[in-house]
Amino acid sequence: MISEYFSQRYGLTPQGSDNLIKGIIYTALVNISFMLPVGLYALLLYLWINPLMGGEYVSPDLGMFIVAILIVLGIIFAFSWKQYHFVFNTTYGESEKRRINLGEALRKLPLSFFENRDLADLTSTIMNDCTDLEHVFSHAIPQLFGSVISLILVSIGLLCFDWRLAIALLWVVPVAFIILYSTKSYAQNSGRITMKHSLDCGDAIQECLESVRDLKSYNSQDSYLDKLSSLNKDLEKSRITTELKTAAGVISGNVVLKLGIVCVILLGSYLISQGQVSIYTLLIFLIAASTIYSPVENSLMFLAEILMMDLKIDRSKEIQSQVIPEGLKEYELDGYDIEFSDVNFNYDDLKDVLTDINFIAHQGEVTALVGPSGGGKSTVSKLAARFWDPVSGQVKLGGKDLSELDSEKLLENFSIVFQDVILFNNTIMENIRVGNRDATDEEVMKAAQLAECEEFIEKLPKGYDTVIGENGELLSGGQRQRISIARALLKDANVILLDEATSFLDVENESKIQKALSVLIKNKTVIIIAHRMRTIANADKIIVLDGGKVVEQGSPEELLANNGIFKRMVDLQKMSDAWEI
Repeated sequence: MISEYFSQRYGLTPQGSDNLIKGIIYTALVNISFMLPVGLYALLLYLWINPLMGGEYVSPDLGMFIVAILIVLGIIFAFSWKQYHFVFNTTYGESEKRRINLGEALRKLPLSFFENRDLADLTSTIMNDCTDLEHVFSHAIPQLFGSVISLILVSIGLLCFDWRLAIALLWVVPVAFIILYSTKSYAQNSGRITMKHSLDCGDAIQECLESVRDLKSYNSQDSYLDKLSSLNKDLEKSRITTELKTAAGVISGNVVLKLGIVCVILLGSYLISQGQVSIYTLLIFLIAASTIYSPVENSLMFLAEILMMDLKIDRSKEIQSQVIPEGLKEYELDGYDIEFSDVNFNYDDLKDVLTDINFIAHQGEVTALVGPSGGGKSTVSKLAARFWDPVSGQVKLGGKDLSELDSEKLLENFSIVFQDVILFNNTIMENIRVGNRDATDEEVMKAAQLAECEEFIEKLPKGYDTVIGENGELLSGGQRQRISIARALLKDANVILLDEATSFLDVENESKIQKALSVLIKNKTVIIIAHRMRTIANADKIIVLDGGKVVEQGSPEELLANNGIFKRMVDLQKMSDAWEI
């Protein structure tokens, strides 16, 4: 039951929850074992004081005392060793699992989830929040619960020894925790503000780094740095405020703890004057105060940290609690035609992006999506790969409704080249191999040749083994896009989605890529988005989208004869080709 509580409360795996419980138990044992030397000291103190109080002097056995010290040290070492394993080693293993689980959850989530979350927010959850939680699970929670358990056990012993002095010593402990807990809502509200300022600052820094060339070219760096400085000051103020609110509860609790020693001295002095307790008893309780209050003071700080971690735990659990679309992993397709039937789509119940979309992209044909910007072309292509599900209507592949199929299994049928190419800080060989992890080096090179990549790869310092930097920063836009096309060629899937796949290429290289694509698309379903009319000149079917609706469809010849939007787009592009400066 306790293990299940920790799993649900802190988002731990069952094994992680069991290890946390063991860490708490061994922390309590360590705390108790550290009190054993106090017991030996109390025994020596008794032997020294007893003659002063009229008792018989007993000479301590030095050999037995040394043996007792060695035994105590052995107990402390054994418990500390086990505590270290379950508090630290297992915690870092659990942190690794937490990050992997978060990554797996994000990988399986639909793109609609990412519409309202920015990169800095998700990065902060996976990296910063998980790092902070490591400290909570390796220090705060074990120490807090361990201290509470050991405190309860010691309190029972003290109550048996003298209940009056025990109450005087211990009444301040629950009061200190109550004072700290009463500041929880204030500190958490301030923590939320701090987290928001931290994310805003992170977003601004990332934006500055990504747009530094534009800022410099327009001499806007000073104004942007002023904005960044203002965000940093807001973050600094909110952090100070949060720390002050948290510290107020911790310090107030520590002040109350000091009253316990005063109460023990006052009550002990009175009881001694009444002959009800001995000086030795009072000294024992004063020594106990030093060993009891120290872990309690630490516990107050750890409790404050735990209360603040609720925000970060909730952020992790929010990702893990998202509904992951499920579907059939095993299915049979009747060919690879893609059919849109009465499809409507919008983002977060806002204005419709697509309305009554109806068309079929046949296998063995090239279907081109054209139209003014914002008409819904990219959205249609993403619905075709089930990056989103339509609000109503159906999108089918080979007669199967995509909403019934597992999205990861479905994408095995797709090769996709987007306008915004994403490359990794790795070699060219490994960036192309993303298309097929099992491909040999020879197969990767063949795909690169077909995508006209070999020309620039041979000029790089290490050829295919050249590391191209973050998002391929060492390559030009056209080179990056050809790498992306090489990936699609290597995957060799039955459905090809090309979103402005040749937008960064010059006329000569575009012609080469078109030749390579003609090999790739044989007997496959191809949906291509393009603004250049020459890119889709040989398309089998044109779908013209405007305002989220299909306004024209047919072959290029049919649409040119209709004298509609497509004809006007072709004429405008011919005019722009003739412009001179």
